[in-house]
Amino acid sequence: MSQLEFEKPILELEAKIAELRNVSSDSAVNIADEIKRMQDKSSKLLQQAYARLNPAQKVQVARHQNRPHFKDYINALITDFTPLAGDRNFADDHALIGGLGRFQGRPCVILGQEKGHDTESRIYHNFGMARPEGYRKAQRLMAMASQFQLPVLTFIDTAGAYPGMGAEERGQSEAIAKSIESCLRTDVPIISVVIGEGGSGGAVAIAVADKIYMLEHSIYSVISPEGCASILWRSGDYAQEAASALKLTAQDLYELKLIDAIIAEPLGGAHRHHEETMASVGRQLQKGLKELTPWDGAELIKARRQKFLAFGRESLYSSF
Repeated sequence: MSQLEFEKPILELEAKIAELRNVSSDSAVNIADEIKRMQDKSSKLLQQAYARLNPAQKVQVARHQNRPHFKDYINALITDFTPLAGDRNFADDHALIGGLGRFQGRPCVILGQEKGHDTESRIYHNFGMARPEGYRKAQRLMAMASQFQLPVLTFIDTAGAYPGMGAEERGQSEAIAKSIESCLRTDVPIISVVIGEGGSGGAVAIAVADKIYMLEHSIYSVISPEGCASILWRSGDYAQEAASALKLTAQDLYELKLIDAIIAEPLGGAHRHHEETMASVGRQLQKGLKELTPWDGAELIKARRQKFLAFGRESLYSSF
């Protein structure tokens, strides 16, 4: 497991516990009591650390390489998943994966960003940063969902849309805008879950949904803290201040009424407890689908548009 700075004392303690467990069982020294004492201390330190995470530390946890990724959620929650490739225009994008599958027996369209879990897969998936063809693929699948009246489930985990020259030449901003428009026009339920990073338009493009959920230690913002710091302070050294100012945590966004619910993570974060975290996400998705079923397409579209048009109005009027 890669180390987070604030977790170092805990990880050192866990390493000592692992060493003690490897001591031969016929050792003359009874180490069971010592292991129990150290485990209790580790749990206490973990609880204390995660009870007072600041926004910059939340960013670190959200980016942790061992957090469950989109493919992990597919394997855990979706059966009969069939990926559908290509945008029918230029190419297939490997950062944004989509297809058909069953969630608890219900046919659905599933979309999500995949970052990869090692060097080779990260390069293959472009670190979860989609190119225009990825968002055009999303548009195609949303149209298919509408045609066959299938709910759409989206999993958000991206630092943002890919900013390379080729992406810009192929119309990155237009592709994102059209993807947002597709979300607004789709007459079936759309549920989005931010499972790691929700970065800028790259996230919003598939997150204009009827229900938006965030994992407890995920983040969702218009720009990365480093990008914000480089613009406002001309230095990445102010990323911690930027993280606080951006109000990017799940708790901030729930208070601002920009998301519908926070999905609790097990103690120590999703990177420590994959199965438990994914089960919690599954329960929240089930609850959301139940609330939206049965549906009236026209009413869904109307409510979704009103929901997003209302963002910011309350805080704007309260300032006068």
